[in-house]
Amino acid sequence: MKDTHKHVKDSEVIKTEMVLPNDTNTLNNLMGGKLMHWMDVVAAISAQRHSNSIVVTASVDNISFKSPIALGNVVTLHAQVTRAFNTSMEVYIEVIAEDIPANRKYSSHKAFFTFVAVDCDGKPAKVPELIPLNEQEEELYKGALRRRQLRLILAKRMNPQDATELKSLFDLEGIGQKE
Repeated sequence: MKDTHKHVKDSEVIKTEMVLPNDTNTLNNLMGGKLMHWMDVVAAISAQRHSNSIVVTASVDNISFKSPIALGNVVTLHAQVTRAFNTSMEVYIEVIAEDIPANRKYSSHKAFFTFVAVDCDGKPAKVPELIPLNEQEEELYKGALRRRQLRLILAKRMNPQDATELKSLFDLEGIGQKE
């Protein structure tokens, strides 16, 4: 029997890698595609831990390459589920880069990935509810519904008038209506 609810800590994943020559571009910085691969892997593991199911990547929000990560730096990726919906989950990933000889750590990337839990036949499967336990978890949890509604509108899978959480941020009256 599957859990009916879980907490954020149940889905936490931490992965640490060192940037090696084969991971870099011609400027000796970590290739963006390599980092996105690492982010997708930790996010998928986090979603699997929450759902106890096979998961597939449904969407990736904007990944801003804020700071390059140099050859020899250590990269730590931290992923956690921020909210679970019916069959989907939003996962937050933060990437911390570390130049150990210089004793310098910095947040280099943040992103939200969405996963759908599926059964052995590839059909969407119900996921447990997520219960936030502290202020930071609650903030990410509340924001997840707004981010979800925005994703659905951009994918043309939701009418802007139905985006109840976004109405409080924007005046959506009249959007999508014929003049």
